[in-house]
Amino acid sequence: MKSSEENLKFFQQVNHYFDKASKYIEAPKDILEHIKANNTVIHFQFPIKRDNGEIEVIEAWRAQHSHHRKPCKGGIRFADIANEDEVIALAALMTYKCAIVDVPFGGGKGAVKINPKNYSKTELERITRRFTFELKAKNFIGPGIDVPAPDYGTGPQEMAWITDTYYSLSDELDAIACVTGKPVTQGGIRGRNEATGRGVYYGLKAICEDKELMQKFSIKPGLEGKSVVIQGFGNVGYHTAKYMSQLANSKVIAIAEYDGIIVNKQGLDIEKLMAFRAKHNTFKGYDEGMAEFIEDRNKFLEIECDILIPAALESQITLANVDKVKAKIIGEAANGPVTCLASDQLSERGVLIVPDIYLNAGGVTVSYFEWVKNLSHMRYGRMEKKFQEKAFLNFVSLVEKVTDKKISQEVSERFSHQANEETLVNAGLEETMINSYSQIMNIMKKLDYKVSMKIAAYICAIEKINLSYEELGLFP
Repeated sequence: MKSSEENLKFFQQVNHYFDKASKYIEAPKDILEHIKANNTVIHFQFPIKRDNGEIEVIEAWRAQHSHHRKPCKGGIRFADIANEDEVIALAALMTYKCAIVDVPFGGGKGAVKINPKNYSKTELERITRRFTFELKAKNFIGPGIDVPAPDYGTGPQEMAWITDTYYSLSDELDAIACVTGKPVTQGGIRGRNEATGRGVYYGLKAICEDKELMQKFSIKPGLEGKSVVIQGFGNVGYHTAKYMSQLANSKVIAIAEYDGIIVNKQGLDIEKLMAFRAKHNTFKGYDEGMAEFIEDRNKFLEIECDILIPAALESQITLANVDKVKAKIIGEAANGPVTCLASDQLSERGVLIVPDIYLNAGGVTVSYFEWVKNLSHMRYGRMEKKFQEKAFLNFVSLVEKVTDKKISQEVSERFSHQANEETLVNAGLEETMINSYSQIMNIMKKLDYKVSMKIAAYICAIEKINLSYEELGLFP
């Protein structure tokens, strides 16, 4: 039966979790209300000329949920369903996400109300550059003010246009740090494009290897052999599928997109599937192995699996369809894919929901690495590489002397050259996801597992933000 609460706006749903978590936090009510509230949002419009000469007015937003840390940080999405409430909600999620993974940013988010598929590349460039101009004019972008990143409908190309436009409007030495998720040749960092999907893998790996937690939910520990269904095959969905199949040795048995679902109970070949979709822009016609195409994209919920990963948009699992979910674990790779009441109901049924503010924090974590790299004007690994190579070779010599066995030149060279940028980034990301999970689990254990992982994650985030306020003396 539907409740009127199911019609809560997105930001209200985020605050639903906040209110539940805040009951476990010793802090004055007015401080908690301040943490919860959105700080600033701008809504503006600007004209652009289409390729056919017509003028179109574009609607856009940028929200800065929290200034307890600076700069604000959050993606820019291009979506025709974008609205102000969604932007504010996503900015709030970014605040909590950054706190959980100990990244020193406040939460922000931006949106341009367009469907990028309806515009040419030159039109998208004009829209992106004009959007950047408007943000700069309103002091809503800058390395120490507000640092955007890619989101739904945007990617490295848009970030490159933003960087170039900001450069032309500013003479700052650190201008390149005005945005993250850039192409590597334009100041980006290796590993950023796949960071969110890789972070999803690292998070699920840490969780499924926790024998105590798996026992609580009557789930066999480990990722190997587990069946996985993913909704969304964009940047996050593709990389999540790739790492779950290649690194975790899980079976990705179904992937849902806007035009249908591809299913193979024996496991999909992710690289072949991506190549097919890139060529045909659909899963329809893909017949590798035992693959089957289902046109009703909503059927993905009904596929029995160990892990269900919504990696598209918010509010995909609601009270209207929650009864169809057959997964044991739901990994929220998207932001807010499960509505608050559906989440409560799933938790009551014993389904383990891995929260978005933890699981998809890989993107902002590596964005932080990119931001620091830009501010330091030095590539990761540049200073350490020769030192580590020499240290490793010295270690090899010691091992050979002690064991009286020669280590092959091939092995020696392969391992002495590991300190490259991508290796360091991935190591930092994995360590971040493991440490953050440990903090969340400590809260769950402290409360004797009486709260869900989602509420524990919110408690973790709010406590850190409150501590930040206390240390800064903002509320004496």
